[in-house]
Amino acid sequence: MTSWFRRRDHNIFTNATSLLVCGLLAGVVVAAAAFPAAAMTGLAAKAGGQTFAGLPSELKEFSSPQISRVYASDNKTQIAVFYDEFRSDVPLKDISKNMQAAILAAEDRKFYEHNGVDLKGVARAFVSNNQGGAQQGASTLTMQYVRMSLAYSATNPQEVIEATEDSAKRKITEMKYALQISKQLSKDQILERYLNIAPFGNQTYGIFAASNVYFNKKPKDLTVGEAAMLAGMVKAPSSFNPTTPSGHEQITDRRNKYIIPAMVDMGAVTPADAEKAKKEAIPTKVKQVGRGCAWVAKNNWGFFCDFFYRWWLEQESFGATTYDRERRLKSGGYRVVTTLDLNGQAGARREITERQSDKSQNALLLAGVEPGSGKVRLLATNRKFKLDDPDHPENKISSDPAKAKLKIRGTAPNTTNPLMTGGGDIAGYQSGSVFKIFPIIAALENGYPLSYTIKAEKKYVSGYIVGPGPATCNGHFYCPTNAGGGSAGVYTMWSAFAKSINTYFIPLQERVGADKVVAVAKRFGVQFRVAYPDATFANDPASAKQWGAFSLGVSASTPLDMANAYATLAGDGKYCSPTPIEQITMADGQKIDVGKPFCNQATSKDVARAALDAARCPVGDSAQLGSCNGATAPGTRDIVGHPVFGKTGTTDAEKTASMIVGTTKIVVAGYMANPDWPDHNDQMDHHVINPAVQYTVRDYMKDKEKQQFKKPSSSKIVFGEQRSIPNVECDSVSSATNRLEDLGFAVSRGGEVDSDCPKGTVAGTDPSGRTIKNGAVVLQISNGKPTTQAPTPGNSGGPAGPGGPGRPN
Repeated sequence: MTSWFRRRDHNIFTNATSLLVCGLLAGVVVAAAAFPAAAMTGLAAKAGGQTFAGLPSELKEFSSPQISRVYASDNKTQIAVFYDEFRSDVPLKDISKNMQAAILAAEDRKFYEHNGVDLKGVARAFVSNNQGGAQQGASTLTMQYVRMSLAYSATNPQEVIEATEDSAKRKITEMKYALQISKQLSKDQILERYLNIAPFGNQTYGIFAASNVYFNKKPKDLTVGEAAMLAGMVKAPSSFNPTTPSGHEQITDRRNKYIIPAMVDMGAVTPADAEKAKKEAIPTKVKQVGRGCAWVAKNNWGFFCDFFYRWWLEQESFGATTYDRERRLKSGGYRVVTTLDLNGQAGARREITERQSDKSQNALLLAGVEPGSGKVRLLATNRKFKLDDPDHPENKISSDPAKAKLKIRGTAPNTTNPLMTGGGDIAGYQSGSVFKIFPIIAALENGYPLSYTIKAEKKYVSGYIVGPGPATCNGHFYCPTNAGGGSAGVYTMWSAFAKSINTYFIPLQERVGADKVVAVAKRFGVQFRVAYPDATFANDPASAKQWGAFSLGVSASTPLDMANAYATLAGDGKYCSPTPIEQITMADGQKIDVGKPFCNQATSKDVARAALDAARCPVGDSAQLGSCNGATAPGTRDIVGHPVFGKTGTTDAEKTASMIVGTTKIVVAGYMANPDWPDHNDQMDHHVINPAVQYTVRDYMKDKEKQQFKKPSSSKIVFGEQRSIPNVECDSVSSATNRLEDLGFAVSRGGEVDSDCPKGTVAGTDPSGRTIKNGAVVLQISNGKPTTQAPTPGNSGGPAGPGGPGRPN
């Protein structure tokens, strides 16, 4: 308790307010002797005049700051807490009788006898403080509660000052409020509120926090000695701090010589119990209660926690500004159940740890999203979510030469950068051929079926104009090649995606329109965080039309972007913005809808199902509707043990390697990149990233039902409008070309094959029989060498190998 009458210039009667108090008390003391119950409610107004009567008596509604708790999807594993003041309200029934008695012994022994103001105590303090005696306080527990309530309900700094300043005016205001509160609330209600709002030092507020930090127990389990120590701290938490030598001595003395004896006098404990309580040890250390995301680094939840925190700060529902939203999180007492799957997260971290050191400058990044909901199930990397200690740095000097000259440290092993999700200074990473899904979707939307054929060349001369570079030819045209420089032949979307044929997808992009392909990527959630050229091209359709290499993954993206893009396919074309939220519950138990993902139909169900069928080919699954004829990651289906789809990707000089694998339940995207220096000299290894993704998906799908992907409702999107290819065997090349072109086919000359036809004539076509309207038809030329076996239709190229310069895989 703090003294509220203090000598000022050795004379309390130096201001008008003090005279008012003096007059008030004179009347109050006399009244209290004869009418204790009515003293302040009736005669006080006459003694104090209109000034006292005119004071407000209704406290503003307020909520003291409460801890917000964040849980994993199991609704029981706490992954983080957020608070400004470590406090969590508990009902009086869950606070031990020892604590209730101890706080009254320390602060207000007549609590159950007065009406909020201890009149005799007021008079006694007034006389003692003005006759040179020991300074006394007369604040009852109710008046103390008023003071703290006024401070918490303040809406501006001046109100805080008025609520806490050491003045007679403040004391009179407290008395008026205390009288009114005593009419409105029961004694137990006042005691409960006081114990939940009082400060106990060491960043603890309220009895729940104090019990937890000092004794690592619940308030209902506090012993006599523990309760007495905590009660003794409220008067001056800093002075009575048991973790300091002087504080430990003072609180021990206060507990044993003042509070416990008072509890005996009150009849709350027996003398024998009091003696035992005095012997209870007083802690010299307190439990460290972490807050925010950096405290959960050991469990590798920090990056997910950070994703949640950044998500919260973007939600206008929690306030007009990021400052308002942060205050709500740190004081609102929310219970947040997130989408984090603990088993999936642990599995991802395990697979990463087995393959990549956390001290490597190269990061192995995994993000997992549930199809059809946008729920983010895992975010894992070979990094710890924490700041590097400037005094004892663990991080290596950055691998970026420019940063290394300035002694700037990199992100390994510690970082708080959102490596998997993007934001801040993380714009993303080029991912290579995983972007080839976007021209497939755009083509399907614009009437090109899965069976659409293109004759892929070893080098394709496009119409896109570009600057000088390894993929430039004929002066200024973009001319991509395939990995290894081969793989020429006729491909469909199935086979081209299976073997990652660059010279199929760039002409496909040209025919559809690069701007339409970019628009698909935007609809599927690619963020285009790099200002130039990514955002510039993506937001300007005219520029996007000339983005020649877009389909080969030259735009920066994050694992979360691409996991969610592919999850949109498995979600029947429904795109849902990535969310970390299952449910948010307010402090009063009310559930709110904030956090439900924003979803829209990014493409039709049939387009999504058809594109997904093509995406089964690269990962070794069988397309339900066509023929794959190869795969870049053929073992994936056997490892996962469920129907799968996905894609691998490699950028120029293998500076990034990526892989995406999805089922009906989860889609995991993995990148291997250097977050500090995109233009590094290392070659990223698919023998590292591929198994990390594959086995993470396998572990997630363990014990889950095998579920097949859905087929499109119409065969037209798969096979299109088919046309018969006439028999041109043994025709001259010119005659066969004219006949086929007249029917609308794109005709080209292929290589020589054994044939019974005369040398130089047409031995057959690839494909033969039927193909898509306006599809590619390759003429096979006879070498004049008889054969008893007819030429086998199909492409003449081998499978695509690792990407090379200008040739993302």
